Amino acid sequence: MKIGIVSPYDFTWPGGVTNHISHLAHRFTAMGHQVKILTPHSPSRDMPTDGDFIPLGRSVPIPAGGSVARVSLSVWLYGRIKDLLNKEAFDILHIHEPLAPFLPICVLQSSASVNVGTFHAYHGSHKVYRVSHPLLRLWYKNLDGRIAVSEAARQHVSKFFPGTYEIIPNGIDVGHFSKGVTPIEDLQDGKINILFVGRLEKRKGLRYLLEAFAQLRWEFPETRLIVVGPGNPDKDCYRVLSERSLKDVVFVGPVNYDTLARYYRTADIFCSPATGKESFGIVLLEAMASSTPIVATDIEGYAALLEGGKYGRLVPPKDSSALADALTSLIKNPKLMQQMAFDARQIVEKYSWEVVSQRVLDYYRSLLEVNSGTSS
Repeated sequence: MKIGIVSPYDFTWPGGVTNHISHLAHRFTAMGHQVKILTPHSPSRDMPTDGDFIPLGRSVPIPAGGSVARVSLSVWLYGRIKDLLNKEAFDILHIHEPLAPFLPICVLQSSASVNVGTFHAYHGSHKVYRVSHPLLRLWYKNLDGRIAVSEAARQHVSKFFPGTYEIIPNGIDVGHFSKGVTPIEDLQDGKINILFVGRLEKRKGLRYLLEAFAQLRWEFPETRLIVVGPGNPDKDCYRVLSERSLKDVVFVGPVNYDTLARYYRTADIFCSPATGKESFGIVLLEAMASSTPIVATDIEGYAALLEGGKYGRLVPPKDSSALADALTSLIKNPKLMQQMAFDARQIVEKYSWEVVSQRVLDYYRSLLEVNSGTSS
């Protein structure tokens, strides 16, 4: 099968959607399919070498969902994209965030292939769709199939674009986080390690975890907070650090994929205090695969993944006292921590890339059968 995968975001910048696409492409290639990735590109940055990429349009940063999206706004690419698609003759075009500007829209406008769209986002607000959905319907109708990565993502898009959506989640390399991973030796000193992983953006809620950590240390002074991820703490975080004179907070910065697994294995508890706008929760899956017990906020993407608290403690967002209480309850009950981590590890296999990619491929085949009457 010849598959074209369209990324709305520049592949030279790390992100959840580009990581998702990369894993799908690698799995499909390993299964014998021909895969090419269409993506915006910053000419000053080197394209990854582990895939067959077709760069289309210079990317520019724009605010999106509390973060920054690097997308192409090059509408003049339409003619080039049309010629490219005619030449490649993909069996399937899999377009991620298919209503994002402008590369996905240009592809949908030009495609004569079977078109699949995956919707990742859950922004908690419908402002963009509310304003633009009459125009976006022109391209939405060109989708032959629709995937949402979670029920939260489906609800977000379907309010303005109703239809049938296949729920196929994000995936994870389960073995990478669970097999033969060595902890960080310098952090194995008897202290209780609480781990945060994520970009240091306001919506990730680090401020509330810092406040909770300050409360926690009154009862458990031998605790450490490890912060892994790119960016710098915002002014609220600096204020908490200063006002509470917090010690044993380690800002690691960004780490490579292998080292990330080591930090999960080092942690006694993983905590994700995000305030919203999360359609899923890859960091939760990574912790589950690492057999690390979880405290997270009770937001839609997280609650669904943890099945309402079955596989991790859930607390209200922006509630540092509730975070501190949940962390305290786990520290005081090691058997509960062990059981929670064990239960979560048992169900994480269904999110492995082997399982997820096969589900996506089966969905492709069902759409090809509907459109051509033959299987591929």
